[in-house]
Amino acid sequence: MSSTKKYTSYLLLRAITPPLKGARGRFGSAVAILLILFIGVPASAQQQPVALDSVLQTIRTTNPMLQQYDLRAKAQNAYAEGATGWMAPMVGAGVFMLPYPGQNVESDEKEGSLMISAEQAIPNPAKQRAKQAYFDSRAAIEQANAAATYNELRAQAKASYYNWVVLERKLDVLQDNAKIMAYMLKLARIRYPYSQGKLGSIYKAEARLHEVENMQLMTRNEIAQQNVTLNILMNQPKEQQFKIDTLLSIPGPVALAADTAYLNENRSDLRLLDRTIQTMRLGVEQEKLQRKPDFSLRFDHMTPRNGMMPNQFTAMGMVSIPIAPWSSKMYKANTKAMNLEIDAMQRERENILNEAQGMVRNMALELNAKREQVENYKTKILPALKKNYDVTMLAYEQNTAQLPEVIDAWEALNMAQMDYLNNLQALYQLAVAYEREIER
Repeated sequence: MSSTKKYTSYLLLRAITPPLKGARGRFGSAVAILLILFIGVPASAQQQPVALDSVLQTIRTTNPMLQQYDLRAKAQNAYAEGATGWMAPMVGAGVFMLPYPGQNVESDEKEGSLMISAEQAIPNPAKQRAKQAYFDSRAAIEQANAAATYNELRAQAKASYYNWVVLERKLDVLQDNAKIMAYMLKLARIRYPYSQGKLGSIYKAEARLHEVENMQLMTRNEIAQQNVTLNILMNQPKEQQFKIDTLLSIPGPVALAADTAYLNENRSDLRLLDRTIQTMRLGVEQEKLQRKPDFSLRFDHMTPRNGMMPNQFTAMGMVSIPIAPWSSKMYKANTKAMNLEIDAMQRERENILNEAQGMVRNMALELNAKREQVENYKTKILPALKKNYDVTMLAYEQNTAQLPEVIDAWEALNMAQMDYLNNLQALYQLAVAYEREIER
């Protein structure tokens, strides 16, 4: 809140608040201070523009597409926590050595036994550790997916933000053009009764003024669309309106060569492939561990129905034999197939890195050329056309030039201004594409 606004609010409250003494006076002063804050702070907050960094930070924390990857990573971590668990024990009850009816057996054997049984499978610890590492690596994949998605969303937000900046500058130019055309139209209408202008020139100026108004309407609509786009990316109410910081510098020149080490370290799609390959390698190790045995324990207790017979039990330890030829075929084939998929993914990574290096160089060439073009418009073309318009307008004011000449000079300047802004917009978009490619 500026000092001028504070002082104005203070004077306003002094004018509407009668002087009080004692406790009532102190209470009135407190109320006055609160009213000053209530009046001044919201107005200044509404005028505060939202910086691009704030938009990107909001997207990182509130965008639902990014939040889903965080939740999926937590899900994989939860799976990893359960990877070291054991199977539930099995218990049972029934009869033991009870003969079928009608059998010719001894009387003592007819009774049989009541049996209770308990069995517990004991997993191989090496297999459990491999499974846990596999799920941990899947959580890293989800995090890499989040980084790759954020890179795309960040590029979309930057493109929309820069478009908005250029549109605001276009709107400023159009507002200035509307004032210029209104001024020329006013002069033409004043001069026409004195035979110092033509009626057709007045209609032409009036038509140009309406064209500028139409362009203003279209530009405001495009600004509203960029506002909605950013609200969608930030997961904010679509009707929420805010201002942006239009004081952005022109992107500087960039290097033509892309460092391979930098791309390997910073590109999220390459990190995603690396983590996917790592997960597949852990999957191979997990599959290889299928050759290791699993264990189980079983205990049975028998209580004879004939009290003359003793209680009995059985205790057994069991182990699987996965190295048997008919059982080893499956995990050997799976291991071979997964290794081939890893090789294919490594070739894909090499191809992406190779294309990225070429893409970055081409983008750098185009971006640097576009930057020089924008600088030429700013330092050479626009100043020359502005001087031409000023000279023509001065001649028209001195009755040494006609209105169509002024309109032609204005149209040339206006077209150059719009070309400059269109090239500036293209420069910003090239910068966004370049930054997305190198992940900066």
